[in-house]
Amino acid sequence: MLHRIRLNSPARLTLDFDGVVCSTSGRPEGSAVGMNKKKKGARSYYPLFCTVAQTSQVFDALHRPGNVHDSNGAGEFMSGCVAEVRSAAPSAVIEGRIDSAFFSRQTAVMLDAENVEFTISAPFARFAELKQMIAERRRWLRLDAEWSYFESEWKPKSWDEKFRFIFIRKRVKLQDKKPVQLDLFEPHDYGYEYKVIVTNKTACARKVLRFHNGRGAQEALFGEARSHARFDYIPSRKLAGNRVWMTCGIMAHNLVRELQMSTKRPARGTTEKRSPLWTFEHLGTLRHRLLQRAGRITHPGGKLTLTLSGNPAVRREMLALLDALGAEEARKAA
Repeated sequence: MLHRIRLNSPARLTLDFDGVVCSTSGRPEGSAVGMNKKKKGARSYYPLFCTVAQTSQVFDALHRPGNVHDSNGAGEFMSGCVAEVRSAAPSAVIEGRIDSAFFSRQTAVMLDAENVEFTISAPFARFAELKQMIAERRRWLRLDAEWSYFESEWKPKSWDEKFRFIFIRKRVKLQDKKPVQLDLFEPHDYGYEYKVIVTNKTACARKVLRFHNGRGAQEALFGEARSHARFDYIPSRKLAGNRVWMTCGIMAHNLVRELQMSTKRPARGTTEKRSPLWTFEHLGTLRHRLLQRAGRITHPGGKLTLTLSGNPAVRREMLALLDALGAEEARKAA
């Protein structure tokens, strides 16, 4: 990954941090019972991941038991990821997007001190003052038909530093819990959903909101890696074996992304949501198109050869991939 970062020299690099629950029905070494929404009471691991939005790859992972708090080891892990990325791209602007589970003064101060432009979701449950500020607010500034906001330089009582807090509300339809009536017309009731973002970015609130909402792409990355690379599977009773399995799944996902980046040009520039620069195909699609094909090993002229059916489209794609990979190896050697 560091080679890809050095090769592309992006102007901005966006790091997303989040944890993933890896459940098991057994009792593997190092696992523990923790918060598990899908399988309550099951033992699990709770690794923390750092992903790069521009390449849709996993940069690093911190393997942890399932009963640790989200912030356990997160500060050192984030700082280490930032340092490695900055060593590979010293001129790039480093950005970070973080969930409310990792909200803390230490995280905000550390990222700000390391010149990382960050956004962190602020939890309402821990700060009654945030709810009070929203309840007392009468004038909201309009972003569009759905979103409106106001902002304030604020700090919790236990903090020494003030940061920029952006209060955002979204107009939504309220759930109708009455019995379903098949009327010709039934008006909808509307209400608001609220969230608060703490940031050191100086951009306008619209851009900060779109940037922070781009975190949703990380869930798609995890979904594909789970379905096709099985990085969250727990095959062994030993901790070392499960760590190796997760690492292999991450490497498989990253390798497929690298294969596509080596053979394609970026499809877009930097967007407000920091979408991946390339348009990636799913690992499952590539598996069907390139790997799960009938073929046989032959020895024409004593040379070991993989023989496939004479499909012109497959031939072109295979040769294009091999040529691109050969050119990449030559570039690395030079």
